[in-house]
Amino acid sequence: MSAERTRGLGKGLSALLNDGDVQEKEGDAARGTRLIAIEDITPNPDQPRRSFSGDELDALADSIAEKGLLQPVLVRPAPDGPGYQIVAGERRWRAAQRAKLHEIPVLVRDLTDRETLEIAIVENVQRADLNPVEEARAYKQLVDRFEHTQDEIARAVGKSRSHVANMMRLLALPDPVLDHLVQGRLSAGHARAAATAPDPAALAAQIIRDGLNVRQAEKLAKAPVGKSAAETRPAKPAKDADTRALEADLSHRLGLTVEIDHGKGQSGEAGSVTIRYTKLDQLDDICRRLNAG
Repeated sequence: MSAERTRGLGKGLSALLNDGDVQEKEGDAARGTRLIAIEDITPNPDQPRRSFSGDELDALADSIAEKGLLQPVLVRPAPDGPGYQIVAGERRWRAAQRAKLHEIPVLVRDLTDRETLEIAIVENVQRADLNPVEEARAYKQLVDRFEHTQDEIARAVGKSRSHVANMMRLLALPDPVLDHLVQGRLSAGHARAAATAPDPAALAAQIIRDGLNVRQAEKLAKAPVGKSAAETRPAKPAKDADTRALEADLSHRLGLTVEIDHGKGQSGEAGSVTIRYTKLDQLDDICRRLNAG
């Protein structure tokens, strides 16, 4: 593996934001934080992250409006004109716009297209900022554009090689299934199960409709075509009288439906208590009760 091939991979913000960089030093202001007009900054078109939650941006904008932008945005001189291009920190830049800031603190670094993409991918993956499809496409960019191996990528982002390989296989799924992944209706485990089915899109829709867990989805993917989810779902044992009485007592105290599932006891599967609510006020009441306790 050549030095040119690995120079950027794994070089995250920790390598760029050392103590000497955060504060400007006399005669070395170009290496420190500076304020730049927000309209002079543009996002990177190769940024792996495409989905930004409006609610999360609003919450961050409120924090920025109150306390300011505490962490500078990493930028580089724009490669195709005046101004600067974001390397890392697009979410903060978007939130700062919502907070109506005119200037934001930035760190300016001279980085190549290769280094820019690699830093963006590594940082987003390490911070779990990407949905499964964005993560898979980011890995594919590193492989296709820069010929990195799956082992190299795994070491850079702190994942196993099998994780990188499994994520990249998701890209072979049809678009409807990928959309479910992006929107959070399916987990990566569900999607991998659907990938083994004769009709992944149909199985994905059934997983969502019937609320199947990953094991049930895997079993259904191997089942003969046309077999229903009910036939593959393991039957739940009848609840004993004590459990039903406890459910009724908790439901009465909370004014909400409470379900108790003992799991499989000593086989290792944990039990659970499910409280169902229909209004956010009810959730707030549950939180107040737990905090008070």
